[in-house]
Amino acid sequence: MSRQEESTPARGGSVTLRLVRREARGDLPLLACLALLVAVLTALCALGPALVGRQEDRALRQRIDAAQAQAPLLTVSTVPVFPEPSDDPHVAPALPMSTLLAAGRQLTGRLGGPAGAVAPLATGGSYDYEAAGLSSPRPPDRTVTEAKLTISHLLDAAGHLQYLSGSAPADRTPSGGVPQIALSQATAQALGVRTGSRLSLRFVNQSEFGMEPPADTALVVSGIFQPTQTGDGFWDAQSSLVQPLQYPEQNTSGTVLAARGLVGADTADLLTRAGVPAPLVTWQLHADLGRAAVERARALTGPLADYGAGLNAALCKGTDQNTGNPSCYVGKQQTGAFLVSDGLTPLLAAFTAEDDQARTVGAFAVASLAAVALATAAVAVRLLLRRRAVELRLQRARGASATRLVLLRSAVAWPVVLVSALLGWTLGLWPAPTGTSGSPQPLPALAAAVTAAVLVPLLTWFAVREPRAPSSSRPSGGATGGRRPVLELTVLLAAVAGVLALRSQGADGELSAVPVLVALAAVLLLLRVYPLVLRLLARQTRRGPGLLAFVGLSRAARDASATGLALFVLVLTLGTAVFGGLVQRTITDGAAAGAAWSTGADASAQTVGNTTPTLGAQQGARTGIRAAVEQLHTLNLVGEADGAGIAPVAVITLDPHQLAAVAPGSPLARALLSSLSTAPQKLADSSYRLPFVATPALRAREHSGGFTASFQAYGQPSIHLKLEPTGTLTAAELRDPLLGPITAQLAPGTPLLLTTASAERLLPQQSSGSTVVLLHAAAGAGNASAAALRTAGAQALGPLARIQVRSEALAALRQDGLTHGVSTVYHVCTALAVLFGLLAVALELVLTSAERSRTTSFLRTLGLGNRAAGTLHLLQLVPLALAAALGGTLLGLLEPRLMGDALNLRQFTGGPIQPALRTDYRLTLALGAGLALLVLGAAVVETAVARGRRLGAVLRLGQS
Repeated sequence: MSRQEESTPARGGSVTLRLVRREARGDLPLLACLALLVAVLTALCALGPALVGRQEDRALRQRIDAAQAQAPLLTVSTVPVFPEPSDDPHVAPALPMSTLLAAGRQLTGRLGGPAGAVAPLATGGSYDYEAAGLSSPRPPDRTVTEAKLTISHLLDAAGHLQYLSGSAPADRTPSGGVPQIALSQATAQALGVRTGSRLSLRFVNQSEFGMEPPADTALVVSGIFQPTQTGDGFWDAQSSLVQPLQYPEQNTSGTVLAARGLVGADTADLLTRAGVPAPLVTWQLHADLGRAAVERARALTGPLADYGAGLNAALCKGTDQNTGNPSCYVGKQQTGAFLVSDGLTPLLAAFTAEDDQARTVGAFAVASLAAVALATAAVAVRLLLRRRAVELRLQRARGASATRLVLLRSAVAWPVVLVSALLGWTLGLWPAPTGTSGSPQPLPALAAAVTAAVLVPLLTWFAVREPRAPSSSRPSGGATGGRRPVLELTVLLAAVAGVLALRSQGADGELSAVPVLVALAAVLLLLRVYPLVLRLLARQTRRGPGLLAFVGLSRAARDASATGLALFVLVLTLGTAVFGGLVQRTITDGAAAGAAWSTGADASAQTVGNTTPTLGAQQGARTGIRAAVEQLHTLNLVGEADGAGIAPVAVITLDPHQLAAVAPGSPLARALLSSLSTAPQKLADSSYRLPFVATPALRAREHSGGFTASFQAYGQPSIHLKLEPTGTLTAAELRDPLLGPITAQLAPGTPLLLTTASAERLLPQQSSGSTVVLLHAAAGAGNASAAALRTAGAQALGPLARIQVRSEALAALRQDGLTHGVSTVYHVCTALAVLFGLLAVALELVLTSAERSRTTSFLRTLGLGNRAAGTLHLLQLVPLALAAALGGTLLGLLEPRLMGDALNLRQFTGGPIQPALRTDYRLTLALGAGLALLVLGAAVVETAVARGRRLGAVLRLGQS
């Protein structure tokens, strides 16, 4: 082989490399655009899931912390089995209660796997005895025929109360001493005792071991306490410790007084030696899911479902010989079977549904962003090929194959795509948080990079391939003319099917792209409609005084199909931005309505049971805080006409004048001022006529009249009520925030009626009822602070009242992790979609500027001036902008309505129903103004470029 032949491959390779480098230098601006798109998309794939996962973890921790502040989510209860009391030293003594409470820490190990690590035991356990009869002293209220006292040991009670006298009960009673008990101030007054008083209790079933019932068990009052409101909801589940209850005694005409007190840790040991049956021991498991809360919750859900059965299977061996019950062991202490109360699993299930909905709402924005980015990449590649169109035709004429040209263009673009993808992935991983439930997603990043890389050879192939010879059996253009209607019909049918599927079964990973399909269908309709409109307008201006309007509109109608990709990008970008603004505005306004619904007014105080609030008129006038009282009762009603019973019915008493003062603009208050204007009237038969307004469902139960109700309180004569309807609540009135705090306690579908507050003296006072005080800061007094509203609520209903402030409720809704995550996704996706859309439109305008410049060049040879040339450029671009603005705005406004229940934003607002969709008109106007500036700027640039050309360049452009 000759030396020349040996050097031929090397020389050919060097020529190819030089050609690739020269092609890359010439295409550097467009390759930079393509690289930017790929880098941004891959960076989002690396960073976005981790950020979204962090917000989801935060949202789950917020829900768990809020729930555990109200009551334990996960508890394990059992009854210890103590040996028969004996003086024989050979008989093993009972295990100390303090040791048993501490031994409960081993229960979490039975969850198995990583689940035990996310549910560690709280500070300790507690125990509660069955209610014991109080033998002495007798309560001072002579109507009380029986007094019962329940004793409990709660480790975390010390931080929620303050002692007015005495001290907390001792955890270690001195040898020979009497067990100690602490009572609330209200309980001590009801029992007629004070610090140092002795109580005698008689426990039931004290003959469990075959012993004679011993003498009454004595306890001494060590201290009197009052509760302190710490804001964690502790007293919601422990209200019986503070306020004793009175209720009628069964089968007699007496009244039972039920109270509760706190004892020390070793009281159970002392009572066990006295033969008192063992108490119910409860261990609270505190869920702490850490940073990766969502991921660890998935590991916890399965073991929690089998926790109770697994616990009994692992710790119970055989049966007890004396009782026949399962014999279980905690450490060395024998116990009965374990009962697991699981409130964590329903919470996790509810959060999973909310999280899925949040992901669904966010997926719409992500799919739109991906479509805009893909279209922008396609425009960049098309412009890249347009700039090389002459060279590609020349190389094709010199014999270069289409495959070689495709590989040459790919060799230029693929390294850029690869490097930008790696760079974007690396930059996205750098700030991504670690230890969250979200992790970088390499597959979507790879799909984005591969899609951008495939666009180059695909579009190059269509640009350089040999055109097919037209068939002699059909006219030229028939195939293209037939394929377009088929394509349009296919897209329209697919969009309709996608919308129907989205409305019927909700969104999933595949259906999240339905908005993109709807946008494509809208663009196809616009491409059919707006050229016809332009031709009609051109005909109208044809006989006008000038030709600029006719030429500009005609050229715009002729170029409509060529600008289809730009129209798609603009419509999708504007639609995504309007849609995102609508979602965010709906969440913002809906959260305000949801906070108002949960509090009813500026603030609300709520307590269990019907009570008379302390409303100081002088203090209210001084602080500028107005109050309205609502009380909830449950009654059994009988139809006056047909005698049919309706039970239970929620009856709310309220004062319309108070409601009007709290909420002057309330439609409910205005309606009640006329409907409930009369007070209860005593009739000749000693019954009372009571006006009421009711829900439509309740009114439908009794068309021809009202209802009757009868009841009798202890020591009081029977009361008979005749309830006469004076109005029906409308749907808007039922959703009035004034009813929010009290109707939120009712089960869905509960019959409801409202009556005047003056009927409160006739209705039975129920411990199962509820009292709500709505608080409103008067306008003349300025805005009351949250502390002032809380103080007013506590003064009205006492320290056990649950107080909600609207500003704090609104802040909690807006700071929720899921809400913040959805808002962040739409902010980022909308901003990037607008930037990508502007880039795509700018590139598309550059791509089609040659056609517009050709028209202008012909007219300039005929004497067209610079100002007229600028007007012509503007006329050719304005129709595209108007069509895009109209299509994008309508798309963004109609898409949420088309989705139906698939776009459910109720969980982000906290209201009773799906919030009304709110359009962000400022954002819509800003987008329209931005589009107008873009078109104006493009026309100015094209005019300036055309003005700088010399006559020869203009003539050559017109001939090309």
